Order: sequence, then C-alpha cells, then structure tokens
Amino acid sequence: MSRRIVIAGASMGGLRAAEQLRAAGWDEEIVVVGDEIHPPYNRPPLSKDLLAAPGSREEALAAVQLRQRRTATDIRWRLGAAVTAADLAARTLTLGTGEELAYDGLVIATGLRPRRVPVPGPTAGRHVIRRLEDTLVLHGELKPKTRVVVIGAGFIGCEAAATAAGLGCQVSLIEGTGGPMERPLGRELSAGIRTFLQTHGIDCVAGKRVTEFLDVPGTYTEGAGRCAGVRLEDGTEVAADVVIEAVGSLPNVEWLAGNGLDLSDGVLCNEHLQVLGAEHVVAVGDVARYPDRRAGGPARRVEHWATPADTAKIAAPALVARLKGDVVPEPAAPLPSFWTDIFKTRIQGVGSPALADTIEVLEGNPSRPWEGTALAYYRDGRLIGAVTAALPADRQLHYRKLVNESGIPAGANLAAV
Repeated sequence: MSRRIVIAGASMGGLRAAEQLRAAGWDEEIVVVGDEIHPPYNRPPLSKDLLAAPGSREEALAAVQLRQRRTATDIRWRLGAAVTAADLAARTLTLGTGEELAYDGLVIATGLRPRRVPVPGPTAGRHVIRRLEDTLVLHGELKPKTRVVVIGAGFIGCEAAATAAGLGCQVSLIEGTGGPMERPLGRELSAGIRTFLQTHGIDCVAGKRVTEFLDVPGTYTEGAGRCAGVRLEDGTEVAADVVIEAVGSLPNVEWLAGNGLDLSDGVLCNEHLQVLGAEHVVAVGDVARYPDRRAGGPARRVEHWATPADTAKIAAPALVARLKGDVVPEPAAPLPSFWTDIFKTRIQGVGSPALADTIEVLEGNPSRPWEGTALAYYRDGRLIGAVTAALPADRQLHYRKLVNESGIPAGANLAAV
C-alpha cells in the first residue's frame, strides 16, 4: 500500500515542501491541505504593488500566483479545507469538513495570521493585510484624501502607509514603542526611515500606543458600528476613515493542541526541522521555531520571505530519510534575508540584524537612507548581518557574501573587502 505524506498548509511553505519532498526522492503520495481556496501565491506584493493596483480578482491572483516546479509532479491539492485538529499518536488529521485524513509523514506549514490590536471599539473599517481578499477589499477604500491610520511600523505597516500615501490618502502611522522597522534595522536607520516617510507626507506618531477604537456617533453597539479613528494612551484622538492593523502575527498552531508539543511560539523543532515530541513530523516556514546555527542563541522563528524555501530544503530530506529508514542528512545553515520597497527605495537585509549588540555604518548616512547607505550588525564581535538602502545590487551582494562567510570580526573594513 502506498504511503502518504500530508502537508498541512497550502501557501508558499506547503508548495516548497512538496517540491522538496519530490526532490528528496519521495515518489509516493503527497496531499497538500489548505484553508484558502486559492493555489499558493506570493504575499509581499499584497501591501505594495498589488494594494496600489490589483485590477480584477482574476488579474490580482494571476500576478501573485506561484508556479509549481515541473519536477513536483503528482501532488494532490485539497484547497478550502482547513485542518482543525491532529492526533499525532494515531497519525490522523481532522479537517473542517469533519473528514479524517491519515498520514505516514506530516509537514506542518500552517504559517501565521495577523495579530489584532486588543482594545475596545467597533470593527468595521479596520483591516489587516495577509490574504488576497484583504488587499482587494482594502484597495477599494483607499481613495484620494481618505484619512488612513496605520497601526504598527514594521515592514507591512510602513509598506501599507507608503502605498496609501501614494494613492493620495492622508496617512498617520502610529509607531507604538519602536520606530519604523526599528527591530531589524536599529535605531539610527529607523530614524532615517521615519524622516523619509515624513518627507512623503506621512504623519508619524512616535512612542504612543492605541488604547481605543473610536466609533462613528450612533453606529456602535456591542462591537458593531464603523471605526472613526483611534484614541492614544495620552488621550490624543486621530481621526480615520480606514484603519490598518499591522502589529505582527501569530503562529497557526491551535490545531496541534493536545499532542504534548511546545507551541509557546510556533512549533519547536531541532536543527533538522523535526518537531520535538512527534515522530515523522517536520515543520517549515515561519511557523517553525528552530536553532539558529549561524547567529546562535535560542531557537526562534524567522518571518522572512525566503524562510519557506530555506526550511523546506532541510525538512523534506529529513522526513523522507526517516520514513525510508535512511540516515538524516546534515542540515544546512540558512542565511536569512529580507527586503522591502518604500516609495521605490529598496531596503535589503541579510543575516540576523535584529540580534546585534553593535551596529556600524559602512557607507552613506543612515539619517538619509534614500541617498544610499549600508550598515553592519555584530554580535559578540562577529558579523551576523548587513542592511543596505538605495544601493546598487552589486553592493548588496558584496555584503551578503561577507555575512555568508561568517566569523568576520568587528573593525574590518567591510566596504573595501
């Protein structure tokens, strides 16, 4: 009887896992189960190009749909069928339809969902950006002169604010406790990004949290009604026609409850992406928490675009080896990378800048990132990351190679290496 690997999650992580399972020599059944009705698609454009001009639903999907590799053949897709529970001891999954699906090997690829701001107030007029439908609905509300409040100044928040401003909206960016993209970029470059946003007409509100969503008078009843803005912790009120919540994400792990796993922050795995406490189960993408073999420190999740592909290349061979009784191959040490476009200025990072204890400016002036700058990020005196803004691709590649070499000490002339 043919054996079956089930992949729970049909986004990029699920697709890359299926491809890598075939590449690792798995020629038996693969079933990919996902709650969305769409085939796997690329999410970064949802807060940038696609939000600015999605076209029709069909055109939008065509613009972001991921192409399956020719080698990834004979894969069965079960779209629009969420996994709601798992019995890992019995090796069965329960779908939203009530159906039970047995497996021999399992890949966890259920990804993330947007975190919401946990304060009282109405719900209508509040948006998140995670799925294609989120972008289509939000785009319909971003008309010229529309008052838009964006809560959260991470990548998605800054991208959405820039896109809305480019569409002629009046945008306020509520930063919260940290500056724009401050965690991965550091305080100095973050301050430069704030200046950049302000020069494009975005009102950046620093150091304040939202404590309440305001309602249009006469519309709010028990959580219903239309949002008319936000109240900040100092009592300031910021009016809005549209609110975008971009305050981070939560791993989709609830369906794994009751199996004795560490689900405190995603799914805890070893360096092979094998889930600790489960047999013949691996995890891929930003739901996986695994050791960082480059930067060190405790196991952590990496929420970057390249993570699904990077982790699938490790997890799939490990799972196939276990199922075939072979030796699990030595895992690679992925080099994280990220990028964003803000008003057509590209910011690219490589490595783990957020873990740095020391930051060094290599090129340009980080207070004016649109003119070109590069920064190096060190931990315990060792280079672990680099970020460039508005620099040619060859400069970014230069710093990527240096970070990839690892072990370069602080004080080296990286710009000239």
